[in-house]
Amino acid sequence: MLTVNIHDAKAQLSQLIDRAAKGVAHGTRLSANFLVRVLTQRKVLIFCISRSHHVFDRALMATVSRYLVRSTLAIVAFALLAGCATQGTSDPALLAMDLSKLPPANVTLNISGLGPCTDNPNRSIHLNSQQPVTVLVHGCFGSSGRFRGLAQVLAFHGQQTVCFTYNDRDSMMLSSTQLNTALDQLAQGMDNKRVDVIGHSQGALIARKALVVDRPNPLSNGDLQLRLVTVSGPFAGIASADQCGNPITRVLSFGLIGAMCKVVTGNKWSEITYTSDFIRHPGTLHKQVRDYLKVVTDERGTCRQTKNGRCIETDDVFSLAEQSNPIIDSDPATKLVKVKAG
Repeated sequence: MLTVNIHDAKAQLSQLIDRAAKGVAHGTRLSANFLVRVLTQRKVLIFCISRSHHVFDRALMATVSRYLVRSTLAIVAFALLAGCATQGTSDPALLAMDLSKLPPANVTLNISGLGPCTDNPNRSIHLNSQQPVTVLVHGCFGSSGRFRGLAQVLAFHGQQTVCFTYNDRDSMMLSSTQLNTALDQLAQGMDNKRVDVIGHSQGALIARKALVVDRPNPLSNGDLQLRLVTVSGPFAGIASADQCGNPITRVLSFGLIGAMCKVVTGNKWSEITYTSDFIRHPGTLHKQVRDYLKVVTDERGTCRQTKNGRCIETDDVFSLAEQSNPIIDSDPATKLVKVKAG
């Protein structure tokens, strides 16, 4: 018979969680091994409680619940720190672009969610209606301005680009609905109906979900000619947020885990985990999507920031497992490409 000292387990767990909370408060990227230790210690404690004959008193269960909430909050906060693109600082120079290589604009459109790929508060888009358009969809903690560099390169090659902006704390299903509504409105204002959609990170999930046929409010403009590219999308769910979708954890915390996850991540909290319908049922792409390129990034060994020749901040955000979804990957419409990048 396994004998574990519950008080020792609680003390070890408390120390680990306190370290996690301090790390999150200071913006530290917590290692996967450290999180595994937190989870392992919590599982030991839960096992001890479930096997003991004298533990189901209210005080002890309240203590367990408090530890569960604190540890999950730290883990979810880590998911937001490590599982999203880092938000950049505002720069006035990023409010404009050089559009001299583009064909002259002949239409001005005001479409909710769509705007120039800058952080300029003027969100009107000026396009040539006879030319195709590329729509870029940013990830969490991102903005239109984060894609300014890519949009500028495309503009130098004569390709006009707009960016879709959304509230990254909203439900991703809601954001995807807003995106396909914007695409329908964009098509109405253009003579050329070809639109390429490129989504990165969380934006990859939103972009693909917007273009599936088996969803509420699917695309309605039958003239749209679409191509889809997703880059570094966590189509298997964000691993560090798994406890938000763990039914056992939610029961043991008396429902508080769900509430805490929502506080940290917003209304998308129930969609970013491996158990969600959003992840488990990705849907079938609309027949108007002519091509779908799924770019998986192998970020192992990459570095975002160095100091004195040493890596002090990894750029390994989503693992290959997090980016893999058998339903999507086995779809004949999916062209899968893996690149070494961070």
